Amino acid sequence: MRCLLPSPAPFGDVPPGQEPGDEADLDAAYAYPAEAAHTSYVRSNFVGAVDGAAEVDGRSGPLGGEADLRVFRTLRWLSDVVLVGAGTARHENYGPVIVPPERRERRRAAGLAEVPPVAVVTASAGLDPAARLFDAEVRPLVLTCDAASPARRAALAEVAEVVVCGDAAVDMPRALAALAARGLTRVLTEGGPMLHAQLGGAGLLDELCLTVAPLLAGPGRIGIVQGAAWPRPVSMRLVHVLAEDDNLFLRYRRS
Repeated sequence: MRCLLPSPAPFGDVPPGQEPGDEADLDAAYAYPAEAAHTSYVRSNFVGAVDGAAEVDGRSGPLGGEADLRVFRTLRWLSDVVLVGAGTARHENYGPVIVPPERRERRRAAGLAEVPPVAVVTASAGLDPAARLFDAEVRPLVLTCDAASPARRAALAEVAEVVVCGDAAVDMPRALAALAARGLTRVLTEGGPMLHAQLGGAGLLDELCLTVAPLLAGPGRIGIVQGAAWPRPVSMRLVHVLAEDDNLFLRYRRS
């Protein structure tokens, strides 16, 4: 994977970008800024077609390739927690984060837990306790609200840490505060589009990592944000552009 554009300026503790044409060090290219060690910093990761589609036949998998998978894994291995909406967790059949031994050593050396947990946002607590997500060495978190069925919450409490973060809906500032209270400040969200829009529209999304796949998916597809309109757009600043096999890997930070 090669760098097309260097970072236009130093980015927190991240060194300025490499020269165009250099082979990219993904750990350096996607390192979190220094403030993420002590305050919530929310990064999203999406893959989309050149026409803006975030899915083909309801799944993101057909858009990604080997290079996208490398970035996907790197972003997970740099995070404290992987945040996902319940619909995406069910539809994509989410499992626990897999961290190989050599990456566990690097995480320990960086002061991180060996394996980041998955945190699922669900107002209804509508998750199957037998899902493979809950067959994990690190207990997942379920971020829900008071309106969720007490029976469902009790069933999930057998396999996960259930955290109430709101009354009739999940309040995302409270959810992020609950994660931060557990030392989970480097937040990687993988969607879906409704959770992504909720975070972005509320000013809680600090960074977007977007893979642009060399594909026209066609009309009628879902994009990376979905839901109610925002009062105003959110400005982003380009941090880097990487490329491999006709895919572009863009990193933006909120201006």
